[in-house]
Amino acid sequence: MNIEYELLPEEQRRKLPEDESTLGFGKLFTDHMFSMKYSEDKGWYEPKIHPYGPIALDPAAVVLHYGQEAFEGLKAYRLPGDGICLFRPDKNVDRMNASAERLVMPQLDKDDVLDAIKQLVTVEKDWVPHSPMTSLYIRPTFIGTQAELGVHASTDYLFFIILSPVGAYYETGFSPVKILVEETYTRAAPGGTGFAKVGGNYASSMLAAKLAHEKGYTQVLWLDGVERKYIEEVGTMNFMVKFGDTIITSPLTGSILPGVTRDSVLQILKDWGDPVEERLYTIDEVIEAYQSGDLKEAFGTGTAAVITPVSELCYKGSCMTVGDGEVGPTTQRLYDELVAIQYGTKDDPYGWRVPVC
Repeated sequence: MNIEYELLPEEQRRKLPEDESTLGFGKLFTDHMFSMKYSEDKGWYEPKIHPYGPIALDPAAVVLHYGQEAFEGLKAYRLPGDGICLFRPDKNVDRMNASAERLVMPQLDKDDVLDAIKQLVTVEKDWVPHSPMTSLYIRPTFIGTQAELGVHASTDYLFFIILSPVGAYYETGFSPVKILVEETYTRAAPGGTGFAKVGGNYASSMLAAKLAHEKGYTQVLWLDGVERKYIEEVGTMNFMVKFGDTIITSPLTGSILPGVTRDSVLQILKDWGDPVEERLYTIDEVIEAYQSGDLKEAFGTGTAAVITPVSELCYKGSCMTVGDGEVGPTTQRLYDELVAIQYGTKDDPYGWRVPVC
């Protein structure tokens, strides 16, 4: 793919804040972005790296009325020696194409997207932070742009990538959080879009998250949308528990996002020889494990926060302290292992790091 470059003069470019502790998450964006268009007669065309700025959309654009939109999230990390790498970006492109297929959107060429990400990150390499646990968040997005109000898939699309230097996803960093098990609302159902990374999934989760925040909880834990008893995932991450010596997580049944971090954690655990089960399990099992003292750990996995320890689960007004309420040993070990691989402070036995520059 021949990408056109339209770059700002050096004197017009901004700089990464000197105090990287103020970055937060997703609040600051780099000088440039990537975009390309699609039409049924041309295919993909006009791939371009250009100044970051507003996108012009017709008021009748399909994305605005029928939600034909998919996105991804991955990161670029600064390595010892000042090199920059990505972490398993091929998995993100595969997942975006799966999301696109579900929404009747055209497929993206995997090599072209990976090349676009690498070229854009190279242009903005000075925006990759240097401080521990900071990174450059990468947000590819795919929207239907045809201007027509009939309910059907768009014939025209825009794909774009923006970048944001970030610190910790949660203000508390790697610290235990409290989770509220959702009783009223559901996130996804069989046959729906739960496995896809699409905006509608997140929009429909916001009310439950807002109500949980008002009660002092960081996130909600979703139960299945049919029987309302099987554990699925947290609003922004996949979810795992440790009963005794065994790590348990829900299988990918179609209503759960196939997380890249989830997949990485399962691979690491299996290589360590730790017992792992991908199976359906219920909130009642969690309660029984808590009552018997068998609920040792719980944690979330996701690109934004990597590993998030859970100290408390609350369901139907009763709260359960997980383990001793602190970060569990398996949770800590997984976090340390993943972060070391991502930031290049240890060998990468899986070939997950992809060099950029």
